[in-house]
Amino acid sequence: MASVMPCLWFDNNAEEAMNYYISTFRNSRVISNTPMVVTFEIEGQRLMGLNGGPQFKFNEAISLKVDCDSQEEVDRLWHKLVSDGGEEGRCGWLKDKFGLSWQIIPIEMVSYFGGADAEASQRAIQAMREMNKIDLAIIKKAYEGAL
Repeated sequence: MASVMPCLWFDNNAEEAMNYYISTFRNSRVISNTPMVVTFEIEGQRLMGLNGGPQFKFNEAISLKVDCDSQEEVDRLWHKLVSDGGEEGRCGWLKDKFGLSWQIIPIEMVSYFGGADAEASQRAIQAMREMNKIDLAIIKKAYEGAL
């Protein structure tokens, strides 16, 4: 059976990145670590880091999406990933200190975007468009018309 594993191209700091991600996500582990390639798992997803040199850099064309169970988890991951040189983006997107793009999304948010009330869903979507880090309480208030 075939399998798919994203390969993340780093200049020469794949091990540093792996250790950073392992320290960020509670459910994570190192699988292998060699001078050229590291393999690790975060939240059940295997990833490979390659020390490939300076030729290629990350960009927003690809991101890693994290479905969070709570606002507290969103807050914790957001803070950790933007700290130490990361960069906030819009609508739950950010770049970490290595330039890798992430989407830090509360799972519950999706229910407000696809609800039976189309106007309420549009209010929730508009509220999200004005945010950097997602604030689920504000999205819920927008959905309910309480903003």
